[in-house]
Amino acid sequence: MSKVVIKSENISKQYRLGLVGTGTVKDDMKRWWHNLRGKEDPFLKIGEANDRSSKGESDYVWSLRDINFEINQGDSVGIIGRNGAGKSTLLKILSQVTQPTTGKIYTKGRIASLLEVGTGFHPEMTGRENIYLNGAILGMRKHEIKRKFDEIVAFSGVERYIDTPVKRYSSGMYVRLAFAVAAHLESEILIVDEVLAVGDAEFQKKCLGKMNDVSKGEGRTILFVSHNLDAVKKLCNKGLLLHHGQLIHDGNIDTTLDSYLLNYSSNEKQSELNFHEDETKEAQILSVALKDKEGKNVIEFYSNQEICVHITLKNTLLSKGVRLNFSLLDKFENVIFINRKDLDFTGISEWLVQIPSDTIIANQYKIGLALDIPKVKVLDYPTEKINLSIVNIAQDEFKYGDTENGVFKMPVIWSK
Repeated sequence: MSKVVIKSENISKQYRLGLVGTGTVKDDMKRWWHNLRGKEDPFLKIGEANDRSSKGESDYVWSLRDINFEINQGDSVGIIGRNGAGKSTLLKILSQVTQPTTGKIYTKGRIASLLEVGTGFHPEMTGRENIYLNGAILGMRKHEIKRKFDEIVAFSGVERYIDTPVKRYSSGMYVRLAFAVAAHLESEILIVDEVLAVGDAEFQKKCLGKMNDVSKGEGRTILFVSHNLDAVKKLCNKGLLLHHGQLIHDGNIDTTLDSYLLNYSSNEKQSELNFHEDETKEAQILSVALKDKEGKNVIEFYSNQEICVHITLKNTLLSKGVRLNFSLLDKFENVIFINRKDLDFTGISEWLVQIPSDTIIANQYKIGLALDIPKVKVLDYPTEKINLSIVNIAQDEFKYGDTENGVFKMPVIWSK
């Protein structure tokens, strides 16, 4: 039987806009008076969900509302959701940085948290001193910390600066040392927020490998918040999906990611994306739209339906060999297919990319676009990508063509 190490019972967290703490003296007196008479806190009946896209009417917002879940020893749990969903607030409550407004949280074992750059570090102390300080906070003895010290320093890669006050560290060095401390000191639960995004790609890969070892090799529990869904999928076996402070889904990581991508991703149910024209760019992608062969905007396609991708481009470099790169990405933004077209125009022009029917199986995808001069420079690469949803599976395999540099070349039809 699995051992439960974290249990949340009806956790809620309320904030009052513009104030630090629970509110005004008047509000605190009102709470005290209701409590004295055995009545419910009056402020628990008011407040709105933390929806950043709307102004709202109340000064009180619920960052979290009635959160219930259990986490077993050895679980790697990915907590996902859009900005403002309540992910960081939940981690702060689990780390006992802040207390919930209502509900209870039960944890079993020592917790090491990495919530933001510099968490738990004293800026005037050296890296060496902060390692011992963090170990002492976790309840470890000096000889236990000393045994892990060399391993921590080697992993962090800041050996040259280990006796320098950490206030002189860059944000990347801060995160390197902070993660090394949190991952190597012997806590039963490791909580990591999005801070790993500060590090370079090589270090992020190193951190994910270490967290995988900690979870699967040492049987420790990990809670991981990240907008890098591919990293979440590779590391975690369980997922929690938050939306406007509520727990929408609690299950295995695949079903959690599917629920997020289908219902709550940033550009859900958009058949068209328009990009602001930048006069400083020599070539630019201005818009992309998904349509059927009759020219009607479509959000979802059947797998036996032809997909028409309309792309509006601006180009001022006819003689420089500008190329459009068109790629199909999976829901984690890994490239599945790629096709390229040299541009033979100047000015603004619309191009049509047709994906034949029965080419791709039912799933969630993204369209990736980029303009470049081969082996010279990238001219435009929109980070926002349009979602492509295929439903009603018609066959079991892709009908792909040849490969180019290990990536399938999509059998598409180009036209103006």
